[in-house]
Amino acid sequence: MAVQFNVPAGPEINVWKCDYFKGVDLNNAASNVENNRSPEAPNMIRDEVGKVRKRMGWKTVETLQGQINGHFVLKDTELLHAGTKLLRRGSGDTAWTEVYTDMADRRSVGLVFGDALYLLDGKTYLKFDGTTASKVTDSAKVPTVIISRRPSGGGTSYEPLNLCSRGWTESFLSDGTSKEYQLTTDNLAADLVKAEQLNADGTWKTLQEGTDFTVNRTMGKVTFASAIPQSPVSGGDNLHITAYKDREGYAGRINKMQIAALFGVNGAPDRIFAAGNPEYPNIDYYSELNDPTFFGDTSYANIGQSDARIVGYSIVGNYLATHKASGADGRNVIIRAGTVDSTGAAQFQIVNTLKGEGAVSQYAFQSLKNEPLFLTQSGIYGITTGELTGERINELRSLHISEAIQAIAQKEECVAWIWRDFYFLSAGSGDVYVLDGMQKEYSKDAPWSNYQYECYKLTHIPARIWWDDGETLWFGMGDGRLCRFYTDVDDPKSYNDDGAAIEAYWDTPDISGKLFYKNKTFRNLSLLIAAAPVTGCRVRVQKKGIWSQVYTSGEKARYFDWNYVDFSKFVFSADRTPHTLSGKIKVKKVDKCRFRIQNFELNEPFGLYAFATEYTQARNNYKG
Repeated sequence: MAVQFNVPAGPEINVWKCDYFKGVDLNNAASNVENNRSPEAPNMIRDEVGKVRKRMGWKTVETLQGQINGHFVLKDTELLHAGTKLLRRGSGDTAWTEVYTDMADRRSVGLVFGDALYLLDGKTYLKFDGTTASKVTDSAKVPTVIISRRPSGGGTSYEPLNLCSRGWTESFLSDGTSKEYQLTTDNLAADLVKAEQLNADGTWKTLQEGTDFTVNRTMGKVTFASAIPQSPVSGGDNLHITAYKDREGYAGRINKMQIAALFGVNGAPDRIFAAGNPEYPNIDYYSELNDPTFFGDTSYANIGQSDARIVGYSIVGNYLATHKASGADGRNVIIRAGTVDSTGAAQFQIVNTLKGEGAVSQYAFQSLKNEPLFLTQSGIYGITTGELTGERINELRSLHISEAIQAIAQKEECVAWIWRDFYFLSAGSGDVYVLDGMQKEYSKDAPWSNYQYECYKLTHIPARIWWDDGETLWFGMGDGRLCRFYTDVDDPKSYNDDGAAIEAYWDTPDISGKLFYKNKTFRNLSLLIAAAPVTGCRVRVQKKGIWSQVYTSGEKARYFDWNYVDFSKFVFSADRTPHTLSGKIKVKKVDKCRFRIQNFELNEPFGLYAFATEYTQARNNYKG
């Protein structure tokens, strides 16, 4: 009689895989991170949506004296604020030329207005005209403050005093007999007073102090040698007197500003709004229409309570959002609209206030995909429109990296830039946090926000300031170096930081199987990585807190390219498609494990498209 045998079934093969990668989650423990996010992935960034790759590197182009405080462009002229100097370099020039040497050694802000660049550094308000830089006070408009004034006084107010100018003009209508003309103020400066008299032919005659008239500066009175005739134009002013005075606190109000934005009536960028004077922390001033040299002494606004300073501006459609540091009442974003009153004068009225997080860095205001973003103590926030109410609201946009941002020591020094679809935030330590404008996802962990951006973390990028030339991303360092990122994603030589290797890796979350308390054995793994002339990866596993290497790809994902021949990594393959790699591993008797797919080789690109591992789960429980 035949003997019957019952062959027991083999253990069930389970699969853990990820073929759609998002970003990092630096908030949660590795066991609570979603499968397609990483608890740690330095220097990995989105390639195409759903795939990640090693970031490209950078190189030093030149080194200047002093920390790099600002970079600006006016037409075909490039300017750098390095240390206390402003340097220019025109198209075709190879060397920098000094154009100003007494700037504050701190980050500066610049705005192009018309044919000039206007700079604020907290010390001096400067104008660069394409060739030279000068103090705005040297050429600012001298306003006509009063018209139709009689020799003894009176008249009609016309323009405000200019905070950028010590001078002002008063327009008189003479009576034909008076020699003495009283100005609107006393205690004039020693500067020569100027006077102009209207001739019958419509031209103006210049009169000289000391010859045609004398000035009592203490009383603010001008006395002419002979009476000024009546006006040749009936009812029209025929005498202009221009005087000067040092008014306490006036010169510094604009010179000490450190924050600026372009805004105007109906959102037109035809005025400069300036703030950041530490002596007036909650006050901003705005220039006159199309004249950045004219800041009227009455053209200002008290923004919110004085216990919270103005930190920066965002343009939200046709509105100006003024951001404040966190104040006691929580109203930290003030929304203003520009309109005109019944006389045609511009007015900027508050139309809304937003409660929420206050801003912390004046250098972190940027708009990603037309959404204004700013940095707070809790993370990166955006201003958006409520879907139901239509009102402007603040929403967190950096949920997945918020705890890391909260740990930044000097948030007020963080600097942001928009490069293509990314928001880059330099944390000052070499770490750069990135928001991806192409990947948004609603998170149940932040139900008060419509969506979150996917996030990444880059390291060893000591950017003090950022800029780009349209094709290349640049940054300046505190030691005077000017650096640019490589641009050819396929060139292996693009993958180094000033000659140093870039360490990049992607960690999986903790893989604990179907039942977290059962023993598991991981038997093999598979990867899909991008092909390149030189590339590869190593896979390490964390078991009971200890990392060990379990797999290396060797040359399996490389292809031959005559443009890049490295005989130490030579292959004959012509396959440029992504490569599937597999290998046997044995990680026994664990309740969980975590894989790290890494590349830290000099001048090697690395793109990760998919990862999978197979494991069996025992019936017995894990006992530690």
